[in-house]
Amino acid sequence: MSKTDYAGIDYGRGVSNVDGSTGIRYGVIHQGEVGQAWYDESEANYLYFCPKCEHELGYEYPNECRECGYEIQDGDFDMLDPISFSYDQDGYAAEQGHDDPDIFILKSPFYTWCQYCSPCAPGAGYITNHMEPGMGIKAYCFDGSWFENEKAPYPVYRVSDDSLVEV
Repeated sequence: MSKTDYAGIDYGRGVSNVDGSTGIRYGVIHQGEVGQAWYDESEANYLYFCPKCEHELGYEYPNECRECGYEIQDGDFDMLDPISFSYDQDGYAAEQGHDDPDIFILKSPFYTWCQYCSPCAPGAGYITNHMEPGMGIKAYCFDGSWFENEKAPYPVYRVSDDSLVEV
């Protein structure tokens, strides 16, 4: 089951990409591993700029520009690309940058034991590089419902009681 017995190096020095309240690391997984569920469930996030003066308007759909007073028209943002995708429900918080193929799982009811993802994501865990319990680090993960065959490609443990949910 275990791919290695070497957890890697914590380039985050215990302070980055870790949940300070639980000590569980953020999990990282390639979007291609998760499958269609991420595309179906995640929400696109946009950063808006005024079409007239290019002033940054923020992340909420604006009615007008606070800088120049331009009233936003239908179609002004039709060609806008998302800056990220996120999921924040069911005890999960996950985020993916628009040009980054990796999903960061920032909160989950589940975790797995894995290697560090460092140096790519200092302190986070690359959850598909799973390890035996106690050999690696705990990192938040998705449960089997996120995968095509309803089975995670790693063992899944419940955060609330450390019980094994899936093998």
